[in-house]
Amino acid sequence: MSTATQERFAAALTDRESPVPEGLTSWTAPRPERRFGVYRNNVRVGLTGALASRFPATERIVGADFFAAMAGEYVAADPPRSPLLLTYGDGFADFVAGFEPVAGLPYLPDVIRLEAARSRAYHATDAAPLVPERLAAIPPERLGDIRLQPHPSTAVLRSPHPVVTIWAMNAEGGTPHTVETWIGEDALVVRPAMLVEVHRLPPGGATFLSALAEGEPLGMAATLAMAETEQFDLTRNLAGLLTTGAFTAILPEDDHDA
Repeated sequence: MSTATQERFAAALTDRESPVPEGLTSWTAPRPERRFGVYRNNVRVGLTGALASRFPATERIVGADFFAAMAGEYVAADPPRSPLLLTYGDGFADFVAGFEPVAGLPYLPDVIRLEAARSRAYHATDAAPLVPERLAAIPPERLGDIRLQPHPSTAVLRSPHPVVTIWAMNAEGGTPHTVETWIGEDALVVRPAMLVEVHRLPPGGATFLSALAEGEPLGMAATLAMAETEQFDLTRNLAGLLTTGAFTAILPEDDHDA
């Protein structure tokens, strides 16, 4: 099969209205419409199933049938560009943000972003979290100057919607219910051990952790968080930093060795 034929074949797989690509034949027919239609349907079903596996809470929110239809539209608009499907759907949230049938669910793209972060965390490189004793050994006068190495799985998501609450009640084992107080929530996604964890961050926590993950020293990260909100509690956020396993080391290590 020539390169041009392969390209036409790939393009036709996700376009339900596309005819059998030119140059494609089978031993039973010069233009095997039925065979190609079956194969195209199998590809579509397989890709929508991959999306459903990656975004189960989203599927539960909109229902299996609607999700399959929405995922099918996404597959047609943004087919996979790699044979590895672990990250397929990274653009799903942006697609859904512009998908008119779910315009009444403005929080849905952020739920998808949270689920995407969870799947990336699941497949991230293993690393041992920073132990509290390591941070406790730093002299107080030097604490503000330290920088931290983020865990490979660490991700922070900010949302104007109660995204952690919505995701949790639609995740496996969750129970959907009315959200009494509709306020934005920021999430930390991390896999310090075997299981991926989602934490609802306190005020200023997203700015604090994001600044640290981007290489800012601890003092500057705290200053940025305090500038954002007077509710920022440094002690609480430091405790969370250690108990969640979001960081793995103090940088540079040789500056703090005994």
